[in-house]
Amino acid sequence: MNDCAVYTVGHSNHSLAAFLALLDDAGVAAVADVRSAPYSRFNPQFNRETLADALRKKGLDYVYMGREFGGRSDDPRCYEGGRICYDRVAEAARFKDSVGRLLHDAGKRSMALMCAEKEPLDCHRTLLVSPALVNQGLGVTHIHADGMLEPHGEAMDRLLAKFNLLRQDLFAQPRAALVEAAIQRQAARIGHVERKFM
Repeated sequence: MNDCAVYTVGHSNHSLAAFLALLDDAGVAAVADVRSAPYSRFNPQFNRETLADALRKKGLDYVYMGREFGGRSDDPRCYEGGRICYDRVAEAARFKDSVGRLLHDAGKRSMALMCAEKEPLDCHRTLLVSPALVNQGLGVTHIHADGMLEPHGEAMDRLLAKFNLLRQDLFAQPRAALVEAAIQRQAARIGHVERKFM
């Protein structure tokens, strides 16, 4: 276990016991809930209050950070044509301030950013929040539903492969530019769209 680690995890349709076991196996001490709406109609065991209570009973800290890190910003400037723009969210003062807060907290205990999606590449926790943390020099590891741990760089390799953007020659774009292009493509597929534009 790394005392300064940041993980991401999706609650998916796990039982509460299975979810807590994933956190325990990774050595997670705190959960930052990054869901914009911290409730689940189909998995009520992950409703904000229920989850917070279960985590505290296991000795884990819980903090809700959906307003700061959620994939559905309440700031209209973060949308274009009704679609969320992760790059705009990442430029918002509250997002940047919260990255600083996470960096500070990660130095004290290992924590997991939690959202709903099972697959890390299908979630803003990987496409929006994780890159901001990595850019600040923090290591991020994604916890898969089967307990497999995937470093963020390997997740980005999978994303590059998905869009056939792996560098093939010496004259290809730098990796960072390719990763950014892949993130933008995936965000266009999975990012929130306001209902009136659907």
